[in-house]
Amino acid sequence: MSNSHAIVLGAGSWGTALAQLLAANGQSVTLWMRDAAQAKAINTARENALYLPDAPLHENITATSETPDFSRAQLCLSVIPAQHTRAALQRFAPHMPDGLPVVLCSKGIEIETLDFMNEVLAETVPNAEGFVLSGPSFARDVVKGLPTAVTLAGDDLERTKRLAPLIQGTTFRPYTTDDVIGAEVGGAVKNVLAIACGMLLGMGLGQSAHAALIARGFAEMNRLGAALGARAETLSGLCGLGDLVLTCSSTQSRNMSCGMRLGKGESLDNILASRNSVTEGIPTAPALVRLAERHNVDMPICVAVARVLSGEITPGGAMAELLARPLKTESD
Repeated sequence: MSNSHAIVLGAGSWGTALAQLLAANGQSVTLWMRDAAQAKAINTARENALYLPDAPLHENITATSETPDFSRAQLCLSVIPAQHTRAALQRFAPHMPDGLPVVLCSKGIEIETLDFMNEVLAETVPNAEGFVLSGPSFARDVVKGLPTAVTLAGDDLERTKRLAPLIQGTTFRPYTTDDVIGAEVGGAVKNVLAIACGMLLGMGLGQSAHAALIARGFAEMNRLGAALGARAETLSGLCGLGDLVLTCSSTQSRNMSCGMRLGKGESLDNILASRNSVTEGIPTAPALVRLAERHNVDMPICVAVARVLSGEITPGGAMAELLARPLKTESD
């Protein structure tokens, strides 16, 4: 393991936490970011002051804004925000050797194409071996070494199982599956639902409504998953229900905290202006609605979130419309 080298693309909080995980596991890690000044600051101070302050970084991590040396890497983690993943992969594709394992760690749907991240990888770096990492995992918990379990998905289960130990840590457990689309759906949908849960709590509508929204949101996730070929057991696991519960229940979630501020009447422009991190559910919501329409899937909560984000309706108006919907059986 000590001779193993990994490249992490993206030095936000999650990318930095994953770099720390791999470094603590004995790998040398190149942490890539666009900003040369940020890379220099990380190498000098041994912390990512912008995105993950007060977390001393392992000596095995080297930050850079230059093109990494992919030829000596056994593993690449892409932690670029979903809407920028294609551009980054296109940039690095000529440098990536055939068969390089690329683990996609961003959760979302590309708004222009409605592609999930594994589809973006297949189009930009077709000779890479793609995997998806998803599940209930806050960067701050991982970098602190708190117990965390996630899903690692790949088309070939045996290869996925062989890759898992490279990502495993003493308190970080990747469970494997070959249901890639299930992992993608869970990760994308939960971010939009977390905005809805935040709005509800921001309006002071109570814990009973919060629990109901999680349950009905989970039903929407399952409907879309079924239409796209995901397995129900995947969405009932870590990358579906597990991530949904975490993201909809903590203000550590950027999506939920965004929703709470919307629910309290703050404008989306003000919220975004106050943040240096990407809130993935914001661009994912309209893409998700279009994807659901394409597959004739009813996702009223996600539609409501997209309408609030576009300014078409207020959080209070969205909640009133949801409550006024015709009664249905719970299986609908």
